[in-house]
Amino acid sequence: MMDTPVPADAQALHDRAIVVDGLQTCLWGRPIFEEMVAGGLTAVNVSTVLWENFREGIDYVSMWKRFLRENDDILRPVRTTADIRAAKAEGRVGIILGWQNTSPLEDKLDHVEIFKDLGVNIMQLTYNTQNYSGAGYLEENDSGLTGFGREVVSEMNRLGVLCDLSHVGDKTSADTIAYSKAPVCISHILPRALHDVKRNKNDDLFLACAEKGGLIGISFFAPGLKAGNDATVEDVLDAMEHVIDLVGVDHVGIGTDFSLDRPRPSDWLLWANKDKGTARKLTEFGSVKINKPLGVRRMTDMPHMTARMLARGWGNDNVTDILGGNWMRLFDAAWTPTT
Repeated sequence: MMDTPVPADAQALHDRAIVVDGLQTCLWGRPIFEEMVAGGLTAVNVSTVLWENFREGIDYVSMWKRFLRENDDILRPVRTTADIRAAKAEGRVGIILGWQNTSPLEDKLDHVEIFKDLGVNIMQLTYNTQNYSGAGYLEENDSGLTGFGREVVSEMNRLGVLCDLSHVGDKTSADTIAYSKAPVCISHILPRALHDVKRNKNDDLFLACAEKGGLIGISFFAPGLKAGNDATVEDVLDAMEHVIDLVGVDHVGIGTDFSLDRPRPSDWLLWANKDKGTARKLTEFGSVKINKPLGVRRMTDMPHMTARMLARGWGNDNVTDILGGNWMRLFDAAWTPTT
Protein backbone atom coordinates (compact mmCIF):
# COMPACT_ATOMS: atom_id res chain seq x y z
CA MET A 1 0.00 0.00 0.00
CA MET A 2 2.81 2.37 0.88
CA ASP A 3 4.36 1.89 -2.58
CA THR A 4 1.17 2.76 -4.45
CA PRO A 5 1.67 6.07 -6.27
CA VAL A 6 -0.72 8.86 -5.32
CA PRO A 7 -2.93 9.62 -8.33
CA ALA A 8 -2.20 12.98 -9.90
CA ASP A 9 -5.66 14.39 -9.18
CA ALA A 10 -5.41 13.45 -5.48
CA GLN A 11 -1.92 14.94 -5.19
CA ALA A 12 -3.09 18.13 -6.88
CA LEU A 13 -6.06 18.47 -4.51
CA HIS A 14 -3.81 17.82 -1.51
CA ASP A 15 -1.36 20.44 -2.73
CA ARG A 16 -4.14 23.04 -3.16
CA ALA A 17 -5.89 22.33 0.14
CA ILE A 18 -5.28 23.89 3.52
CA VAL A 19 -4.29 20.81 5.54
CA VAL A 20 -4.64 21.08 9.33
CA ASP A 21 -3.49 18.46 11.83
CA GLY A 22 -5.50 18.97 15.00
CA LEU A 23 -2.82 17.51 17.29
CA GLN A 24 0.72 16.17 17.30
CA THR A 25 3.13 15.33 20.14
CA CYS A 26 6.23 14.57 18.06
CA LEU A 27 9.87 14.90 19.04
CA TRP A 28 10.16 18.49 17.90
CA GLY A 29 13.09 19.58 15.80
CA ARG A 30 14.15 20.34 12.25
CA PRO A 31 13.56 16.79 10.90
CA ILE A 32 9.93 16.84 12.05
CA PHE A 33 9.40 20.37 10.74
CA GLU A 34 10.78 19.36 7.34
CA GLU A 35 8.45 16.34 7.34
CA MET A 36 5.49 18.65 7.97
CA VAL A 37 6.42 20.51 4.81
CA ALA A 38 6.99 17.31 2.84
CA GLY A 39 3.57 16.01 3.89
CA GLY A 40 1.84 19.14 2.67
CA LEU A 41 0.66 20.24 6.11
CA THR A 42 -0.43 23.86 6.40
CA ALA A 43 -0.90 24.09 10.17
CA VAL A 44 -0.32 21.85 13.19
CA ASN A 45 -1.48 22.04 16.79
CA VAL A 46 1.80 21.26 18.59
CA SER A 47 0.31 20.05 21.84
CA THR A 48 2.95 18.43 24.05
CA VAL A 49 2.08 20.08 27.39
CA LEU A 50 0.71 17.31 29.63
CA TRP A 51 1.53 17.81 33.31
CA GLU A 52 3.49 21.07 33.34
CA ASN A 53 3.00 23.82 35.91
CA PHE A 54 2.96 27.58 35.22
CA ARG A 55 6.73 27.96 35.02
CA GLU A 56 7.09 24.93 32.76
CA GLY A 57 4.25 26.24 30.59
CA ILE A 58 6.25 29.45 30.15
CA ASP A 59 9.29 27.33 29.26
CA TYR A 60 7.21 25.59 26.58
CA VAL A 61 6.28 28.90 25.00
CA SER A 62 9.93 29.96 25.15
CA MET A 63 11.01 26.74 23.45
CA TRP A 64 8.61 27.36 20.58
CA LYS A 65 9.67 30.97 20.25
CA ARG A 66 13.17 29.63 19.68
CA PHE A 67 12.01 26.94 17.23
CA LEU A 68 10.05 29.53 15.25
CA ARG A 69 12.98 31.92 15.16
CA GLU A 70 15.50 29.27 14.13
CA ASN A 71 13.22 27.68 11.50
CA ASP A 72 11.41 30.72 10.12
CA ASP A 73 12.19 29.63 6.56
CA ILE A 74 9.62 26.82 6.94
CA LEU A 75 7.57 27.70 10.06
CA ARG A 76 5.44 30.66 11.11
CA PRO A 77 3.45 31.32 14.31
CA VAL A 78 -0.35 31.15 14.20
CA ARG A 79 -2.71 33.37 16.15
CA THR A 80 -5.51 33.71 13.56
CA THR A 81 -6.77 31.87 10.49
CA ALA A 82 -5.22 34.67 8.43
CA ASP A 83 -1.85 33.40 9.66
CA ILE A 84 -2.73 29.90 8.41
CA ARG A 85 -3.71 31.24 5.00
CA ALA A 86 -0.47 33.22 4.90
CA ALA A 87 1.49 30.07 5.76
CA LYS A 88 -0.16 28.31 2.82
CA ALA A 89 0.69 31.15 0.46
CA GLU A 90 4.30 31.24 1.68
CA GLY A 91 4.88 27.48 1.59
CA ARG A 92 5.50 27.43 5.33
CA VAL A 93 3.78 25.49 8.13
CA GLY A 94 1.71 27.38 10.67
CA ILE A 95 2.43 26.44 14.28
CA ILE A 96 -0.56 26.58 16.64
CA LEU A 97 0.52 26.50 20.28
CA GLY A 98 -1.67 24.09 22.20
CA TRP A 99 -1.80 22.18 25.46
CA GLN A 100 -3.25 18.82 26.48
CA ASN A 101 -3.93 20.00 30.03
CA THR A 102 -4.78 23.24 31.79
CA SER A 103 -2.23 22.39 34.50
CA PRO A 104 -0.04 25.42 33.60
CA LEU A 105 -2.89 27.63 34.78
CA GLU A 106 -2.45 26.07 38.21
CA ASP A 107 -5.27 27.58 40.30
CA LYS A 108 -5.04 31.09 38.81
CA LEU A 109 -7.83 32.14 36.46
CA ASP A 110 -5.76 35.16 35.35
CA HIS A 111 -3.23 32.80 33.78
CA VAL A 112 -5.64 32.03 30.91
CA GLU A 113 -5.19 35.56 29.58
CA ILE A 114 -1.43 35.52 30.11
CA PHE A 115 -1.02 32.41 27.98
CA LYS A 116 -3.49 33.58 25.36
CA ASP A 117 -1.40 36.74 25.02
CA LEU A 118 1.66 34.51 24.56
CA GLY A 119 -0.04 32.67 21.69
CA VAL A 120 -1.58 29.57 23.29
CA ASN A 121 -4.77 29.19 21.26
CA ILE A 122 -5.92 25.67 22.20
CA MET A 123 -6.20 24.18 25.69
CA GLN A 124 -7.43 20.68 26.48
CA LEU A 125 -9.35 21.00 29.71
CA THR A 126 -7.89 17.94 31.46
CA TYR A 127 -5.35 15.24 30.64
CA ASN A 128 -6.39 11.73 31.71
CA THR A 129 -7.04 12.46 35.41
CA GLN A 130 -8.46 15.09 37.75
CA ASN A 131 -7.33 18.71 37.80
CA TYR A 132 -8.89 21.92 39.09
CA SER A 133 -11.35 22.05 36.18
CA GLY A 134 -12.67 18.51 35.92
CA ALA A 135 -11.85 14.85 35.33
CA GLY A 136 -9.90 13.05 32.66
CA TYR A 137 -11.13 9.82 31.12
CA LEU A 138 -8.99 7.69 33.46
CA GLU A 139 -10.13 9.33 36.70
CA GLU A 140 -11.87 6.77 38.90
CA ASN A 141 -14.80 9.10 39.58
CA ASP A 142 -15.71 11.64 36.90
CA SER A 143 -17.64 14.21 38.94
CA GLY A 144 -17.95 16.60 36.00
CA LEU A 145 -16.99 20.19 35.30
CA THR A 146 -16.05 21.93 38.55
CA GLY A 147 -17.00 25.43 39.61
CA PHE A 148 -13.49 26.61 38.81
CA GLY A 149 -13.72 24.73 35.53
CA ARG A 150 -16.81 26.73 34.58
CA GLU A 151 -14.84 29.92 35.17
CA VAL A 152 -11.93 28.59 33.10
CA VAL A 153 -14.25 27.73 30.21
CA SER A 154 -15.91 31.15 30.44
CA GLU A 155 -12.50 32.82 30.38
CA MET A 156 -11.44 30.73 27.39
CA ASN A 157 -14.63 31.81 25.62
CA ARG A 158 -14.05 35.46 26.52
CA LEU A 159 -10.48 35.46 25.23
CA GLY A 160 -10.89 33.21 22.21
CA VAL A 161 -9.13 30.02 23.34
CA LEU A 162 -10.43 26.80 21.77
CA CYS A 163 -11.35 24.17 24.38
CA ASP A 164 -10.32 20.59 23.55
CA LEU A 165 -11.98 17.55 25.19
CA SER A 166 -10.05 14.58 23.78
CA HIS A 167 -8.64 13.08 27.01
CA VAL A 168 -11.47 14.47 29.15
CA GLY A 169 -13.93 12.22 30.99
CA ASP A 170 -17.38 11.65 29.53
CA LYS A 171 -19.31 13.59 32.17
CA THR A 172 -16.85 16.48 32.26
CA SER A 173 -16.95 16.56 28.44
CA ALA A 174 -20.74 16.64 28.34
CA ASP A 175 -20.86 19.35 31.01
CA THR A 176 -18.31 21.47 29.12
CA ILE A 177 -20.10 21.20 25.78
CA ALA A 178 -23.36 22.23 27.43
CA TYR A 179 -21.78 25.11 29.36
CA SER A 180 -19.44 26.62 26.76
CA LYS A 181 -20.73 29.58 24.76
CA ALA A 182 -18.21 28.83 22.02
CA PRO A 183 -17.86 25.63 20.00
CA VAL A 184 -15.33 23.12 21.29
CA CYS A 185 -13.30 20.35 19.67
CA ILE A 186 -12.45 16.74 20.36
CA SER A 187 -9.18 17.09 18.49
CA HIS A 188 -7.87 13.49 18.39
CA ILE A 189 -10.38 10.75 19.02
CA LEU A 190 -12.02 7.58 17.67
CA PRO A 191 -15.59 6.26 18.06
CA ARG A 192 -16.41 3.91 20.90
CA ALA A 193 -19.24 2.54 18.77
CA LEU A 194 -16.66 0.79 16.56
CA HIS A 195 -14.22 -0.21 19.32
CA ASP A 196 -15.38 -0.14 22.93
CA VAL A 197 -12.35 1.13 24.80
CA LYS A 198 -12.38 3.89 27.38
CA ARG A 199 -10.08 6.23 25.44
CA ASN A 200 -12.66 6.45 22.62
CA LYS A 201 -15.83 8.54 22.94
CA ASN A 202 -19.49 7.69 22.52
CA ASP A 203 -21.77 8.90 19.78
CA ASP A 204 -23.82 11.07 22.14
CA LEU A 205 -20.76 13.24 22.85
CA PHE A 206 -19.99 13.55 19.13
CA LEU A 207 -23.57 14.66 18.47
CA ALA A 208 -23.53 17.17 21.34
CA CYS A 209 -20.20 18.60 20.16
CA ALA A 210 -21.44 18.99 16.59
CA GLU A 211 -24.79 20.48 17.62
CA LYS A 212 -22.89 23.32 19.31
CA GLY A 213 -20.81 23.91 16.17
CA GLY A 214 -17.79 21.88 17.28
CA LEU A 215 -15.43 19.51 15.47
CA ILE A 216 -14.30 15.91 15.91
CA GLY A 217 -10.72 15.19 14.81
CA ILE A 218 -10.20 11.57 13.81
CA SER A 219 -7.07 10.04 15.34
CA PHE A 220 -4.61 7.52 13.90
CA PHE A 221 -4.06 5.92 17.35
CA ALA A 222 -4.01 2.16 16.75
CA PRO A 223 -5.27 1.08 20.22
CA GLY A 224 -8.48 2.98 19.44
CA LEU A 225 -9.07 0.97 16.27
CA LYS A 226 -10.49 -2.55 16.39
CA ALA A 227 -7.64 -3.93 14.27
CA GLY A 228 -5.05 -2.42 16.64
CA ASN A 229 -1.51 -2.67 15.32
CA ASP A 230 -2.82 -4.40 12.17
CA ALA A 231 -4.93 -1.37 11.25
CA THR A 232 -4.61 0.39 7.90
CA VAL A 233 -5.68 3.74 6.54
CA GLU A 234 -8.99 2.09 5.61
CA ASP A 235 -9.73 1.45 9.29
CA VAL A 236 -9.12 5.14 10.00
CA LEU A 237 -11.47 6.09 7.17
CA ASP A 238 -14.10 3.63 8.46
CA ALA A 239 -13.97 5.48 11.79
CA MET A 240 -14.17 8.80 10.01
CA GLU A 241 -17.11 7.60 7.92
CA HIS A 242 -18.97 6.51 11.05
CA VAL A 243 -18.63 9.99 12.56
CA ILE A 244 -19.50 11.72 9.26
CA ASP A 245 -22.67 9.62 8.98
CA LEU A 246 -23.52 10.59 12.55
CA VAL A 247 -22.82 14.34 12.67
CA GLY A 248 -22.28 15.43 9.06
CA VAL A 249 -19.12 16.11 7.11
CA ASP A 250 -18.89 19.75 8.29
CA HIS A 251 -17.94 18.66 11.81
CA VAL A 252 -15.13 16.20 11.05
CA GLY A 253 -11.40 16.77 10.60
CA ILE A 254 -8.05 15.11 11.22
CA GLY A 255 -6.08 14.98 14.48
CA THR A 256 -3.37 12.41 13.87
CA ASP A 257 -2.02 12.22 17.43
CA PHE A 258 1.37 11.60 15.82
CA SER A 259 4.16 11.10 18.37
CA LEU A 260 6.78 10.53 15.70
CA ASP A 261 10.41 9.79 16.57
CA ARG A 262 9.61 9.18 20.26
CA PRO A 263 10.77 5.60 21.03
CA ARG A 264 8.71 3.30 23.25
CA PRO A 265 9.72 3.18 25.98
CA SER A 266 11.26 6.61 26.40
CA ASP A 267 11.58 8.87 29.40
CA TRP A 268 9.03 11.28 27.94
CA LEU A 269 6.39 8.65 27.19
CA LEU A 270 6.87 6.93 30.56
CA TRP A 271 6.43 10.35 32.24
CA ALA A 272 3.36 11.04 30.11
CA ASN A 273 1.72 7.80 31.24
CA LYS A 274 2.01 8.47 34.96
CA ASP A 275 -0.59 10.51 36.83
CA LYS A 276 0.82 14.06 37.06
CA GLY A 277 4.01 12.60 35.56
CA THR A 278 5.18 11.07 38.85
CA ALA A 279 2.40 8.96 40.43
CA ARG A 280 0.68 5.73 39.38
CA LYS A 281 1.07 4.33 35.89
CA LEU A 282 -2.17 5.04 34.05
CA THR A 283 -1.73 3.02 30.85
CA GLU A 284 0.75 0.77 29.09
CA PHE A 285 0.96 3.12 26.11
CA GLY A 286 4.34 4.49 27.14
CA SER A 287 6.14 1.17 26.70
CA VAL A 288 4.14 -1.19 24.46
CA LYS A 289 4.61 -1.35 20.71
CA ILE A 290 2.09 0.82 18.88
CA ASN A 291 2.05 0.99 15.09
CA LYS A 292 0.45 3.80 13.18
CA PRO A 293 -2.02 2.41 10.64
CA LEU A 294 -0.45 1.12 7.44
CA GLY A 295 -0.67 3.82 4.79
CA VAL A 296 -0.58 6.77 7.22
CA ARG A 297 2.48 6.06 9.34
CA ARG A 298 4.29 9.32 8.64
CA MET A 299 3.29 12.84 7.64
CA THR A 300 4.64 12.15 4.17
CA ASP A 301 1.76 9.65 3.78
CA MET A 302 -0.93 12.32 4.09
CA PRO A 303 -1.43 12.67 0.30
CA HIS A 304 -2.13 8.93 0.24
CA MET A 305 -4.94 9.45 2.76
CA THR A 306 -6.37 12.18 0.53
CA ALA A 307 -6.31 9.70 -2.35
CA ARG A 308 -8.13 7.04 -0.32
CA MET A 309 -10.85 9.55 0.71
CA LEU A 310 -11.39 10.44 -2.95
CA ALA A 311 -11.46 6.74 -3.85
CA ARG A 312 -14.41 6.35 -1.49
CA GLY A 313 -16.30 8.88 -3.56
CA TRP A 314 -16.43 11.58 -0.92
CA GLY A 315 -15.88 14.31 -3.49
CA ASN A 316 -13.36 17.13 -3.77
CA ASP A 317 -15.26 19.66 -1.66
CA ASN A 318 -15.88 17.26 1.23
CA VAL A 319 -12.29 16.04 1.21
CA THR A 320 -10.99 19.60 1.20
CA ASP A 321 -13.20 20.40 4.19
CA ILE A 322 -12.02 17.33 6.10
CA LEU A 323 -8.37 18.11 5.36
CA GLY A 324 -8.60 21.59 6.85
CA GLY A 325 -11.60 23.65 5.83
CA ASN A 326 -13.66 22.49 8.80
CA TRP A 327 -10.83 23.29 11.21
CA MET A 328 -10.58 26.76 9.68
CA ARG A 329 -14.28 27.44 10.28
CA LEU A 330 -14.00 26.24 13.86
CA PHE A 331 -10.90 28.38 14.49
CA ASP A 332 -12.70 31.44 13.13
CA ALA A 333 -15.55 30.84 15.57
CA ALA A 334 -13.63 29.69 18.66
CA TRP A 335 -10.75 32.19 18.37
CA THR A 336 -13.21 35.09 18.24
CA PRO A 337 -13.63 36.42 21.78
CA THR A 338 -17.18 36.30 23.17
CA THR A 339 -18.83 39.15 25.04
